[in-house]
Amino acid sequence: MTGQVYKSTGSWYTVKNQLGHTYECRIKGKFRIKGIKSTNPIAVGDMVDFELETKNNEETGVINKIHERKNFIVRKSVNLSKQTHIIAANLDQVFLMITINNPPTLSSFIDRFLVTAEAYSIKTVLLFNKIDTYDQETLDEVRYLAHVYRKIGYECIGVSAVTGKNVDKVKALMQDKVSMFSGHSGVGKSTLVNAIEPSLNIKTKAISTQHMQGQHTTTFAEMFDLDFGAKIIDTPGIKGFGVVDMDKEEVGDYFPEFFKLKQDCKFNNCLHVQEPQCAVKNALEDGDVEYSRYRSYLQIIEGEDEHYRTDIWDKE
Repeated sequence: MTGQVYKSTGSWYTVKNQLGHTYECRIKGKFRIKGIKSTNPIAVGDMVDFELETKNNEETGVINKIHERKNFIVRKSVNLSKQTHIIAANLDQVFLMITINNPPTLSSFIDRFLVTAEAYSIKTVLLFNKIDTYDQETLDEVRYLAHVYRKIGYECIGVSAVTGKNVDKVKALMQDKVSMFSGHSGVGKSTLVNAIEPSLNIKTKAISTQHMQGQHTTTFAEMFDLDFGAKIIDTPGIKGFGVVDMDKEEVGDYFPEFFKLKQDCKFNNCLHVQEPQCAVKNALEDGDVEYSRYRSYLQIIEGEDEHYRTDIWDKE
C-alpha cells in the first residue's frame, strides 16, 4: 500500500493512503538516505510504501520503502553540527514567517533558510507577520527588509493573523499546492494557519515577555488537508538554521543576486572574498548588493553561526 506521511513523532508516523484512510506506521529496520545523515529518516510529506499488520486486535502499518523525493528542506542543528534534520519533503512552496521584534528574526536566519530553499529549488514567500502591532519606526523596518528581498526576486507580503490582513492573498497562493509554514517559535505560524483554516484549531501560546522568545506550541511537523484544495505543513519553531553539505564554491550560486553577477568576475572560481576584480564586491561597494546579504554569505562559507560578526556589522 502507498501513502503520504502526514505526521512524524519520531518513532511512529501517521500515513494517509489514496483513499483517505490513515494508519499509524512504524519503520521496518533502518533507512539510509544518500548523502545525508539525518536524525529522522522519514519526514512529513514523504511518499512511502507500507504493509498492514494486526497486533492485539489493532491494525497498524510497517513502512518498508521511501519513494524518491522531489525536494526537501533540511537543516543542521546549530549545537549538534554533525546532526541534520529533514523538516519536510515534497514541497511546492515555503512560507517563511518573519517578525521584527516579537520575537526578532535576524536577517542571517532568513538568508540561511533561503539558501537551503534555493539549493533544492523550493519557492519561498516571505510573510512579515504581526504588522498590526508595529509602530511607524518598526513598519519602516519591515518596508526596508521587504524592499531588500523583493529586489532580489522574493515575494514579500505583510500579514496579520489577528486582523486578517492579506490572509486571502496567502490562501490564493496556496491553492492546489503543498505549502510549509516555518520560522522561529512565536512568529505566529499556528495563529496564521488557524486564520487560514479556523476548523483546525491548532494550539497557540503567548510570547515569553522575559526573553521575547516564542514558546514551542507545535511539537511535531504535521500536514493538514484544507477545505479549499491545499495542503499545509505546520512545523515546530526553529531557533537556528544551519546550512548542510554545501561546498564553499557553490554557496554563492544560491544567492540569486550573486549568481547573476558571477559571470562578470575575473575568475571563474571567485569566492567573492579577496579576489581582485570581483563583480559581487564591486556591486557591494556600489550599493547594489546589500551588506546584510554579504555578511550572511561570509558566515556560511566560513562555517560560523548566525551571530558571527553581528557585533561589528550591526553598528554600521
